[in-house]
Amino acid sequence: MLTKKKKIFIILSMVVLLVVTGYLNIALSSSTSDSLTDSTTTSANFFTSCREDKLSTRNLQIEYLNSIINSSTDSSQITEANAKKMEISNRIEYETTLEGLIMASGFEDVIVTESDSSISVMVKSNGLTSAEVAKILAIIVDETGVEATNVRVIPV
Repeated sequence: MLTKKKKIFIILSMVVLLVVTGYLNIALSSSTSDSLTDSTTTSANFFTSCREDKLSTRNLQIEYLNSIINSSTDSSQITEANAKKMEISNRIEYETTLEGLIMASGFEDVIVTESDSSISVMVKSNGLTSAEVAKILAIIVDETGVEATNVRVIPV
């Protein structure tokens, strides 16, 4: 049976891999676009890919937690696993709400990822003006209470 530290390490590793995948996807898509059509296609593929990666990672985490719940006899492990599942569920709802609010303010596509200390917002754009960044920051700060210095806005 895996210890709690190993389980937490595995879950955190999955989250880190998701973030690295997203970053590499952004870096590679911005350096390889040759025309506006290619850029639009790449951007659409990025958002689709990133959403699928996020969903699959979260599904793996939930599946892993379900296996702990179903196989463990330790009530503290079961309680901790249920708490982690609830945290993942709340994070999904939280990020989806933020994405909807930002898209409702006029942006075509958005992906929000939240960690314990920061929020990253990837926005489909050919470049953001300072007014657009301010609009996004205002939404995030108003809805979450997170300081603007802990929010990263990334045009894709």
